[in-house]
Amino acid sequence: MPEELPFKLKTERVKKIEKIQYDGYLYNLTTESGNLFANKILVKNSGGLGTPAHERVVAGMLQKANSGVLFIDEIGLLDYHSQQELLSALQEKKYKITGQSERSSGSMVSTEAVPTDFILVAAGNLEILEKMHPALRSRIRGYGYEVYMNETMDDNVENRNKLVQFVAQEVVKDKKIPHFKKEAVDEIIKEARKMAGTSGKLTVRLRELGGLIRAAGDLALESNSKLVEREHIIKARQYARPLEQQLADKYIENKKKYEVIITSGSRIGRVNGLAVIGSGAALSGLVLPIESEVTKGGEKAEFIATGQLGDIAKEAVKNVSAIILKVFNEDIKEKHDIFIQFIQTHSGVEGDSASIAVATAIVSALKDIPVRQDTAMTGSLSIRGEVLPIGGVTAKVEAAIEAGLKQVIVPKKNYNDLVLSKEQLEKIKIIPVERFSEVLKNALIWEGKNKIVLKKLLNTKSN
Repeated sequence: MPEELPFKLKTERVKKIEKIQYDGYLYNLTTESGNLFANKILVKNSGGLGTPAHERVVAGMLQKANSGVLFIDEIGLLDYHSQQELLSALQEKKYKITGQSERSSGSMVSTEAVPTDFILVAAGNLEILEKMHPALRSRIRGYGYEVYMNETMDDNVENRNKLVQFVAQEVVKDKKIPHFKKEAVDEIIKEARKMAGTSGKLTVRLRELGGLIRAAGDLALESNSKLVEREHIIKARQYARPLEQQLADKYIENKKKYEVIITSGSRIGRVNGLAVIGSGAALSGLVLPIESEVTKGGEKAEFIATGQLGDIAKEAVKNVSAIILKVFNEDIKEKHDIFIQFIQTHSGVEGDSASIAVATAIVSALKDIPVRQDTAMTGSLSIRGEVLPIGGVTAKVEAAIEAGLKQVIVPKKNYNDLVLSKEQLEKIKIIPVERFSEVLKNALIWEGKNKIVLKKLLNTKSN
């Protein structure tokens, strides 16, 4: 214990302290009765010992944000009443403290209006806009401050260096995982390209990248490695697969077991299409078998599609029907009904990326020309026979590789969007196409008299 100070010295110190005065601005002061001054406004019955418990109040976020910034994430999830209160606080720049708290013993209390002069920053997905109060959104939009945040950034040296910095920051923040070798960081950057889904871009979905970094770091720890290697990233990508990707794995495994997905030989009217489930970093590809059958029908040809198709998918089937009728109308002596089935699509199908697969299945069934079952395909199809780009091309090609297929047909405009490793590229042949005739040339088996049909297709201007 330190020695006691002499009484005289202690007295002098007290006097010195008494001379100190504070000239700044105090935001919250308490009166002798226990009431609160909040931003120079006296809040009566705010918690003094003499205040009844049911009348004590606690300032809310609207009042605490005064002279500052209030950030609200997923703003559309606020109920309409809360959004109306927020709008009133923005407009009037003051709002009373209301509600219940532990200090109020569960009773509803209300005060005089307290200053709420703050800047509102709100965030949310596009779907959230539908749930926003029209008057509140109008005020934000009226000031011209609605901003759509990009999910990607340019793939250049500056931004790649930022990802390198991000990796280092995640390591430091985790405090347990080791640092990364250059090859491991390069693999992270490659993953950022893949997640972007567009050539020349890197993703800015850093939360998902951070998860991969930590998973790879944990694997390095388990193997007593001083640094995270490229192999750790590859293993982490397998072990840290989101639920959507795990479901896709089960889907492919079960369908191959029961020969729903066929990867060898040839079949008439049967095509391996490609689809995706999930979104963002959880985007997973899967093989989507499609079958077609042609029967004699009534007065005119009718196209019938089954398999829980969404509106966009149904529109795509109509576009396909236009091409089929244009190319083969002169060969159809009698009217036919053309059936298209998306096999075992319990969760439904949406989008038009299966258009070339549907058209190929119909041509095969209509002309009795076998389809190569070691081939998969994805691409949208215009009514003039152009193969148009689609989304998720990397995930779809990866699904074809995992299913054991030998070649995959993709839109030529998507070719540069592919982000595949050297090992993956060695397992599959990628065929970029621009026209529907190119799809048929590579997917169907052209032997004997069928070569006449191929010649006709190649000579048709619209294809």
